[in-house]
Amino acid sequence: MFLVVCQISRRFSLLNTSNFAQFPRGLRHSAALSQRFERKNETVALRQLLGHLYGPERTTWSSVMLLRRHFAHLNTEDDTAVMSSEQNLPSIKLDPQENQVLPSTNLDALSEDLEGATLQSPLEEITENEAAQIAADLPIPPDSFTLRDYVDQSETLKKLVFLGVDLSKLEKRPNVATLLLKVDFEKDVTPILLFLKDVGVEDDHLGAFLTRNPFILNEDLENLQKRVSYLRKKEFNKEAVARMVAKAPYLLNFSVERLDNRLGFFQRELGLSTEKTRDLIIRLPRLITGSLEPVRENLKVCEIELGFKKNEIQHIATKVPKMLSANKKKLTETFDYVHNIMGIPHHLIVKFPQVFNSKLLKIKERHLFLKFLGRAVYDPTKPNYVSLDKLTSSPDEIFCVEFAKASVQDYEQFLKTL
Repeated sequence: MFLVVCQISRRFSLLNTSNFAQFPRGLRHSAALSQRFERKNETVALRQLLGHLYGPERTTWSSVMLLRRHFAHLNTEDDTAVMSSEQNLPSIKLDPQENQVLPSTNLDALSEDLEGATLQSPLEEITENEAAQIAADLPIPPDSFTLRDYVDQSETLKKLVFLGVDLSKLEKRPNVATLLLKVDFEKDVTPILLFLKDVGVEDDHLGAFLTRNPFILNEDLENLQKRVSYLRKKEFNKEAVARMVAKAPYLLNFSVERLDNRLGFFQRELGLSTEKTRDLIIRLPRLITGSLEPVRENLKVCEIELGFKKNEIQHIATKVPKMLSANKKKLTETFDYVHNIMGIPHHLIVKFPQVFNSKLLKIKERHLFLKFLGRAVYDPTKPNYVSLDKLTSSPDEIFCVEFAKASVQDYEQFLKTL
């Protein structure tokens, strides 16, 4: 190493003493500028050479200090002399032999050292075992229209899928995908699942519950417990609370004050006792979580348009709670056909309110078949009486044999004529 540095030092001394003295006085500044660039280039070349020779083992401290002392005078030249003339610089040609930094033998030795290093090509084929050991984590996409792109990177989404949550439904709802990507399964989801199990939701229903109501993950656990305690205080037993939560997943998202207002609404509007109000909600829990406007409208329709009395409406609502939230058009069309076409009076409709739960098409088909056979008798005081309950709820076999006195094939053949 010392021999190489000495040879380089000798070459630089020749450049300093001989070449520069031969220039006239007027060209020395220009020559100084050219010599400045030449020295810088040779300095860079020397540093690169040392980096190749001692890159794996790092250059010794003594060699570094020797080089710094040798090049100190190059870095302390007067910059004003270099910048004095930058135009019309003469072309300076140095002797190629003196421009040579290292003899060719040293360059050959350097090439042999570099050839000895083993460099792996990026196009080189590797074995399957080596490929399997390469771990390439895919980056999380910054934006996506589906949660599928995040499942591989999110432990929460993976566990929700294993639980039975349908992500394809949740990603279509606003703000739900962002919520699921923010929550931590162990910290946020697990306490809610344990709470729902304590309430009475079965294990195989937890995934369906979160699919319908993912926003329960944003609820405070203490508030959820207060709402369950309120329902128990209102004498809803544990089985009733479990059924209500399972049938109406958003029930526990309602505050205690809101739950109390909803229960009071049905008790006032229908004139029910506390016990009957409780039974009504147990049978159809979604009355609590649904909109109250359809309920108000249907109560007015039953009283004003359909002509039922308040006590009759109360009886129909307790027997068929779905009537309260039913579509207004369906409600009026069913009543119009049963009352005006079939001729059934109000008191019989009140006695068999299940007719409002039946499909109007089914009622029409069976009535027309009985009328075709001459057996459309709906007066309980006459022979061959057919009640609304039997007309709407009986299977085809029983309806045909017991009431129509015909075969199922005859009934099916008749339906083809309609």
